[in-house]
Amino acid sequence: MTFLDMLRAAERQNGSMLCVGLDPEPTKFPAAYKGDANKIYDFCARIVDATADLVSSFKPQIAYFAAHRAEGQLERLMEHMRRVAPHVPIILDAKRGDIGSTAEQYAKEAFERYGADAVTLSPFMGWDSVAPYLKYEGKGAFLLCRTSNPGGDDLQNQRLATVEGQPRLYEHIAQLAQGPWNLNGQLGLVVGATYPAEIERVRELAPTLPLLIPGVGAQGGDAVATVKAGWRGHADGSSVGAIIVNSSRAVLYASSGDDFEQAARQVAMQTRDTLEAAKGIKA
Repeated sequence: MTFLDMLRAAERQNGSMLCVGLDPEPTKFPAAYKGDANKIYDFCARIVDATADLVSSFKPQIAYFAAHRAEGQLERLMEHMRRVAPHVPIILDAKRGDIGSTAEQYAKEAFERYGADAVTLSPFMGWDSVAPYLKYEGKGAFLLCRTSNPGGDDLQNQRLATVEGQPRLYEHIAQLAQGPWNLNGQLGLVVGATYPAEIERVRELAPTLPLLIPGVGAQGGDAVATVKAGWRGHADGSSVGAIIVNSSRAVLYASSGDDFEQAARQVAMQTRDTLEAAKGIKA
């Protein structure tokens, strides 16, 4: 199955648009694991077990593993997710952006070493920094488009005077991803939940691409506004333009006690249900 096939299947099977981000920070772990980087796998695996039937995807953030020399634990976690939730696609959040042979190595890391189904990329260096990832048939690649951080305005919201219509940079990226760059239907876009008006604009420019939307939960993005702005679907609830709404810290650190798994599950369930209910809310 391709990444998009897996995404659609997981969305149907679990009734969910929720992505749980796996951003392990040992200082925030529950008491039994707190401060111990050797427990990254154990903590994340228990979160996966508690939420696997509630999500449309998982998104491990590679920096949180690499900073603690825990790449081996990430490999084990990827294998664990494949065992317990083989129907749920895994998006490796790496935000890579380099050219030529270096991009080829990053693609090999994401898809061969870790076995990810999709990866996040920075498109700043242009088409040849994206192309190596698309050589992996059926894999997905999400281009940073309109990110949720305040500094995103510095570049993403600037107009391009030499491009017809003088679009903003994020609009140009959306058009490229929907059009000439999307050779095999493998591309998606990253758009932050803190900017619902921009989500809606990106959806206008890229009506069929999957949108990975971080920022719901701890970052303050509104789940209902996110769905209204970005999700497009049929009357039966199936997606035309899928959205993948990520929540990390709100789920991972829902409790600092021994009940952290149950608390994570509860928050994930509430978020999933809120997102699903928002499909029927009219603007």
